[in-house]
Amino acid sequence: MLNKIHTDLTKTKANGDKKFAVLLDPDKIRLKQFEKTLQLAIEAKVDYFFIGGSLIVSDMLDKTLVSIKKTCQIPMILFPGNSFQLSYKADALLFLSLISGRNAELLIGKHVVVAPYLKLSPLEIISTGYMLIDGGVPTTVTYMSNTKPIPANKPDIAASTALAGQFLGLKLIFMDAGSGAQNPISIDMIEAVSNTIEIPLIVGGGIKTPEKAYENAKAGANLIVIGDAIEKDPELLTDLADAIHSLNK
Repeated sequence: MLNKIHTDLTKTKANGDKKFAVLLDPDKIRLKQFEKTLQLAIEAKVDYFFIGGSLIVSDMLDKTLVSIKKTCQIPMILFPGNSFQLSYKADALLFLSLISGRNAELLIGKHVVVAPYLKLSPLEIISTGYMLIDGGVPTTVTYMSNTKPIPANKPDIAASTALAGQFLGLKLIFMDAGSGAQNPISIDMIEAVSNTIEIPLIVGGGIKTPEKAYENAKAGANLIVIGDAIEKDPELLTDLADAIHSLNK
């Protein structure tokens, strides 16, 4: 079915439900921990896997996707850190435009290069407004993108930026404090953005506890993405899923 994942997220927002995605970085995967994470994700009914990272320097991307597909039916969405992180083996790709920054290459430049490749691919392409939010420490993504994040105490700027993305025709907004963020995105900012836009809102970065995941989802995030906390403690995955899904009707 074309646009299945985008349709699913749109229905999620319309129904007031919440989804949970586990972010996997192929370069950081250790076999035993990876297998454990997959099994826990199946048991917890995780909604999606996001696959990607700011740097993928190995050939593990395809191997990771094949391993997941052999093990379960959870949809795999590419969350690419650059134009080389592409694979036909996934189900969908977030076509990210870094709307919080002013780096033209990440607004439209690199997209032109990969567009012909994506047109031929079986991937569901989901145009996504990507917004970096200050998480208290410099992150890999801010360094690699050569952009400044939106200040954490400026929910009005975040809301206006997200609304501009919606008016430009983007299908999703993804607010991210970045991998290793010291501070997660505030409730005030999530509420401001969620109440301003009509498209689904994804929130990630710095979420380390089920309580914070619950608060962010309740504040208006339609999809919560967590990576670092699960890398450090896969057992946390079950409690995170329960907290997020507990808000579903």
